[in-house]
Amino acid sequence: MIPHVPTPPGTGRKRPTIRDVAREAGVSYATVSRVLNGREWVSPEAVRAVREAIARTGYTANPHARSLATGKSGSIAFLLTEPQHLLFEDPNFSVLLRGVAQALSDRELTLILMIASTPEERSRTIAYLSGGHVDGVVLISPHSGDPLLSQLVRAEVPIVACGRVLGYEQVISSVMADDRSGARSAVDHLASAGCRRIATITGPQDMVGGVDRLQGYTDALLAHGLELDPALIVHGDWGRASGAAAMRQLLDRAPDLDGVFAASDAMAAGALPVLRDAGRQVPGDVRVVGFDDSGLAATLDPPLSTVRHPLDRISDEMVRLLTDVIAGRTPLSITVPTSLVLRDSSPAVR
Repeated sequence: MIPHVPTPPGTGRKRPTIRDVAREAGVSYATVSRVLNGREWVSPEAVRAVREAIARTGYTANPHARSLATGKSGSIAFLLTEPQHLLFEDPNFSVLLRGVAQALSDRELTLILMIASTPEERSRTIAYLSGGHVDGVVLISPHSGDPLLSQLVRAEVPIVACGRVLGYEQVISSVMADDRSGARSAVDHLASAGCRRIATITGPQDMVGGVDRLQGYTDALLAHGLELDPALIVHGDWGRASGAAAMRQLLDRAPDLDGVFAASDAMAAGALPVLRDAGRQVPGDVRVVGFDDSGLAATLDPPLSTVRHPLDRISDEMVRLLTDVIAGRTPLSITVPTSLVLRDSSPAVR
């Protein structure tokens, strides 16, 4: 086969079409269309042939023509319901944003970043989404009871959430880590290491992740026959400042604590200097385990033992589920397994 050489701009030859790509790849027009739209039931060999043909022909999709032909915008909203500064302060959000952007790019879809934490932002968000400007929404950090959820459902735009949305399981797809199992493994490790007064700094209790991680903490204590003491439970908001405040409160309430499970790495990062300032050595006097295995964990002093939150896998699965819902499939929920990563803040027991 003689390769097709792309024509330089301005030479008068028309731009390559999808049919040119099909001819070059030796596949059908329909196969090229399925590859371009990220649909399933295309063999890896056909995908590779189409992509190589696109490179050889210089084909580029015409988004306006595709929109008119399919009734789709080719755009997906990444909707964060937290204040704007957390997008940069919480490492999980940036990892999710990067992963979703890459997964959408692989499907030739455009990402639109939207933040809806204030009433004004929410009003503009609902108006935009209701106008048909996007094909679907990746919803980040949903809170139970938030009226924004019902507004999104009424807008009749396909949605997949990062975390199960209580009360909306039949209409909102979701992908989440196995938070309960992950928290249980963290606290089980602390108890197996000899800790008997294990405290926890929880996440928000209007979020499924916060509730499930607290339940995992409770499960592990009961399994080891340890007392479930309310004095050892303080609530945080996932952020570093709340972790520091919670750690001070825990030391006042229970100065004999010898283990801490923080439901996020950021809260653990806030707790460590408070323990140090109180003269408590980690892990000599108090073992500490976080949750997320964000880039922050390995940089802390000491490096943080934590539960790995598989955000890369979650990003991929959210985009896959969303494209399924856009195609008319029934919403569903997926739970992704976690794993315990041990570092110096609570090393393995020998």
